[in-house]
Formats: sequence, C-alpha cells, structure tokens
Amino acid sequence: MEVEERNVSSGYAKPPWIFKGRQIHLVKASTARAFIPKEFRLVEAFGYTLGGFFLASYDDSPAGVFDELVMIAGIVWNPPTSCAWAARVLVNSNEACHHGRKEVGLPSQVARFSKKITAVPKRKRERAFGFLDTFGLGTTLSHPEDLMEVKVSEVDSAASANICNIQIRSNESETKLGKWMGPAIKMSLPSFSGNTKFNPNLLKYSCHIHCRVRPVSPAVVSKPLEDEADKNHTSQESLENERRLSVAVMLSKPIIALQFKDLTMQVEAPVVVHPSV
Repeated sequence: MEVEERNVSSGYAKPPWIFKGRQIHLVKASTARAFIPKEFRLVEAFGYTLGGFFLASYDDSPAGVFDELVMIAGIVWNPPTSCAWAARVLVNSNEACHHGRKEVGLPSQVARFSKKITAVPKRKRERAFGFLDTFGLGTTLSHPEDLMEVKVSEVDSAASANICNIQIRSNESETKLGKWMGPAIKMSLPSFSGNTKFNPNLLKYSCHIHCRVRPVSPAVVSKPLEDEADKNHTSQESLENERRLSVAVMLSKPIIALQFKDLTMQVEAPVVVHPSV
C-alpha cells in the first residue's frame, strides 16, 4: 500500500482529537470479510481473525459526553504490521456520528444506550491462570458486586432497531480506595477506514492511548428477539443483514476482556491510502 501524506481536514476541531473514557472490552471475532474492502488481505488463521468490540463512555471529547460501541470486524495486513477495521460504530451523539462519518470514514450510526445496574450476590474470589498470574493480575478477576446491563438500539430516521444487550459485571475491588488498577501503559492502535457513502476514500489513522489496564471477566452479549414487523420491510433487508453481521462479530467467542481506566485517547487525522498497482 502507498500512503499519500495528506491529512483529511476536520470539520469541528483541529486534530489530534482527545477522548477520555472508562472501559474497553475486547473479544475474539470470526472472519468478517463482508465488511473489509477487497484491496486488503485479512489476517487469519484456521478460519478466524482477531476482532471483537469495545464499549466506552467518554467524559470529555470535542463532541461532549457520549457513549460508543465499536464493532471490530477483524485485522488486515499493512506490512510490516497490521491494522483494525471497524464493522460498525454506534454513538449516542449526532455530532460524533457526523464527525466519524465525514472526517474519519467510520461506519457510524446514531444509537440509544439504555443502562441499568442490578446488585448481585458476591461470588467466591477466583484466580486467573497462566501468563496473567505472572504479572500479578490474576487476583483481581471475578469479584462481582454489580451487574450493568446495556441495551443498544440503533436509530434509523424515525425508526429504531434493537441491536444487542451487553451484561458487564463490576468488581468489588474497583470501589476500594487505593486498590491497584493495573499498570499504566501507552500504545498506538493503527486502523483503516473509509470506503463508505459518506467518505469513499480509503483512510488510515492511529489512536494513541494512555491508560491503566487489567483483565476482567468478559462481557456477556445477547441478541434481542427480532421484530416481526421489521422482517416484512424488504426495502430494509440490506440494512438488517448488515446489522446481523455486525452483531455476529460481538457474539463470537471471547478470548480476553480488558478494562481501561483513566483513559486518554488521542485520534490523529487520517491520511488517504492508495492501493499499490
């Protein structure tokens, strides 16, 4: 791939854009080639690629306070490394949706996030096994106290469609003052985007993340019952199929879940990417 060194301008703020959030959950996704342009080669082994989703609540951003659910279809090659490709991005902010579509080339949609927290009985403390114990992270797993349920509904004009339900268990240790929340890390996550009706260019951008990270119990994702009325609208079949494929990414088997605390995410301006001939 050849990269044109030309920044894509921002409509409402000069890059880089700064985001501060609370948590991200990562799971393994099945191959989602339907979302990835043919110009890119998927990183896969035995029929699987690394994908999943992250759920975040931003306390501060150019678009204000908002929630975001990003479904990662998979990882594509970008020698000598690789980049992520988002299948769908759901936000409860019109401004964030518009910015994601026009400036970053993301498949953003406006959605509603309904949250409910339920107290659950405490369970016996468990330990993680393997390499997590090596870093002293195993002792913080599975100490549930509250169960947060997040219902995500996509808004399409005046209509609404239930996308998924996410259950997240909070750990008792999170509320204890002075409890270690994992090591402070810095990392860069390169991603491809674009090839949408709002931004037909193929783009590449990077997210630079500063946060504290630790493993947690995977979030439980379920698919809501289909609305019979929606099945009868053949004009929306393409949209419904796109939604089903996006949810399928989230329903794949999780391999690890990570919680990010004290997160600051800096999003660099995208550059246009041209496939090599």
